Amino acid sequence: MTAPRLSALVVAHNEERQLADCLETLAFADEIVVVLDRCTDGSRDVAARFTERTIEGAWEIEGPRRHAGIDACGGDWILEVDADERVTPALAAEIRAAITDAAPGHFLIPYDNYIGDRLVRYGWGASWGVSATARLFSRGAKCWGGQRIHPRVELTGERRWLTTPMLHYVDRDISDMIHRLDRYSTMRARDLRDSGEVGTLANNVRRLFSRFFKCYVRRKGYREGGYGFLIALFAGLYPLLSHLKARLEDE
Repeated sequence: MTAPRLSALVVAHNEERQLADCLETLAFADEIVVVLDRCTDGSRDVAARFTERTIEGAWEIEGPRRHAGIDACGGDWILEVDADERVTPALAAEIRAAITDAAPGHFLIPYDNYIGDRLVRYGWGASWGVSATARLFSRGAKCWGGQRIHPRVELTGERRWLTTPMLHYVDRDISDMIHRLDRYSTMRARDLRDSGEVGTLANNVRRLFSRFFKCYVRRKGYREGGYGFLIALFAGLYPLLSHLKARLEDE
């Protein structure tokens, strides 16, 4: 029986600083495909050191950008990895073993999230970081939605879990966290305007408190000290800022 082919897919926008560290961890895959979205730095040269399978273009929406790469992958299984993520040797071995005899479907991969060099285990969620997500899937088992930020994903086939975490370097520092909040809320505001469902100020003020409670208390962000407080705060501010930008700012 022939072993299934594995494609590793990376989508990057001006990721010269960390792209090489990401791609170095993907040598275990049968092929590496890199989508370069409006890159004006040295990302192209970095990618060329690891693969000839590069796609360049300009996409405003996440779904078409992801599917440009998915369509270019030739593997039976596809592993999506962002430039700020790293596949450890243990995770690589588990991925290879998992797909050997697997029926079509998808695997959820747990995440170890870092802020700088600090591993932050608790508090993630409410559209502000993930603890696990479906990044390994058979061809045709994953379809990205049309939203600019946090697009909906449709998954088919059998759902399974891996146990070895992906390393995710979410933010470099607190300033990076603030910049991400600004960037995410701007894209979310555009989605809200496009959908015509901007919501009300009162509802989004309520969500500020409910999301803070969810991350800080229910998901134990308090165990992370100041970082847990910031994660919960930004998780609460994200829908409120998105609403206010959609209401008060022009496109």
